Amino acid sequence: MRPATLKPFLPQPAIRRRILIRRNYAVQAPGNPTLQVFDRHAKYLQKERAAASVERSRQVDYLKDEVAIRLTERLLDINRTFNHVLDLGANSCNIARAITLPDPDPDPSKTTSYPLSSRIAHLTAADSSRAMLYRDADLPFNQEINLTREVLDDEERLPFEGNTFDAVLSSLSMHWINDLPSVLAQINHVLKPDAPFMAAMFGGDTLFELRTSLQLADQERRGGVSPHVSPLADVRDMGGLLQKAGFKMLTVDVDDIIVDFPDTFALMQDLQAMGESNAILGREAGPIKKDVLLANEGIYRELHGNEDGTIPATFRMIYMIGWKEGPNQSQPLPRGSGQVNIKDILGGGEVK
Repeated sequence: MRPATLKPFLPQPAIRRRILIRRNYAVQAPGNPTLQVFDRHAKYLQKERAAASVERSRQVDYLKDEVAIRLTERLLDINRTFNHVLDLGANSCNIARAITLPDPDPDPSKTTSYPLSSRIAHLTAADSSRAMLYRDADLPFNQEINLTREVLDDEERLPFEGNTFDAVLSSLSMHWINDLPSVLAQINHVLKPDAPFMAAMFGGDTLFELRTSLQLADQERRGGVSPHVSPLADVRDMGGLLQKAGFKMLTVDVDDIIVDFPDTFALMQDLQAMGESNAILGREAGPIKKDVLLANEGIYRELHGNEDGTIPATFRMIYMIGWKEGPNQSQPLPRGSGQVNIKDILGGGEVK
C-alpha cells in the first residue's frame, strides 16, 4: 500500500513541502483470535509460592483431594484397563493419590474393592508448576503406582504426540485456561480412538457469595467495582465446547460443595494457600484495601452468614466426560429404525 499523502491547510510557502504520514497497523496472527482473560505467568507464580509452604499447602488440599476422589470414582463405570493415562494440570498429584486409595467403590454392597491404580499401568502427571508437581514426591502413595511427573511450559500447549493416551483426566486446573476450545481439541488429538476424557473444573456460581459481597464493599467504600473473583465457564457452555472439539457421547453435570469458614479472612487465606488467588489480566495491583475487607466481612455475614456464626462458601464443580471417536464405538440407531411408537407408551392422539 502506498503511504498516504497529506496536503495540509498551510501558508503558501509551506505547501511546497511534501508531508508524508505513515500508518502502522496491528495485524492479528493467523488462526482464530484468542481472548486472554488470565495472566498465566501470575498463576504459575501463585502456585509456586503456595507449594513452597509445604505443610500449609497440604492442609488446604481438602477441596482438591475431595474433587479428585469424586472424579476418579467415575472410572468405576468404565469396564476396562488403561495402559497410559494423562493427568493434565495435576497440581500436587491429587488424582494419583486418589486412585491409590483402598476400597474406592462407594457401593455399600461391595465391602472391598481394589484401588483404581490396579487398572492403570502408567500415569503421567503434567503441570507447569514444578514446585507444586513435586511437592508430595516423597509420600508413600508414589510407591503404589507407576507415576511419571512432567513439567510443562504451559498447560495450554500440549507437547504430546497424537494417539498417545488411553484416557486423559484433569481435576481443578482447566478453569485457568484462556483458550478452552484449543486445549480440548489438543486433548482429543492426544487420545487414542474410543478413549475417554474426564475432567472437573470450577464453574458457574463458584464463590458467588464472595463475589457479590466484594462488589458491594467496593461500591460502598470506593465508589466503583474492581474484579476480585475470576470469571468462570458455565455448565451450559461446556457441552458445546466438547462437541466442537470432536468428542462424542458427552455427559456434563454439576455438583456443589459448600465449605464453612469462621470468617472471610480465613476463606481468602485458604484460597491463597491453594494457589487459587485472582489472576485476571489487568487486575488491580497490590492487596485489597483494609477498609474494603472489613466492609466485605460485614456484608458477607449479613447476606450469607450461617446461624452458628460461620460463613458458607459455595464451590460449583462441573464434571464432564467425552469420548474420542473410534471405529468400534457405540453408534445411535438410524433414524426411523425404532420398533416402538412413543405414542403407545405416553398416550395421546395424532399431532396435526
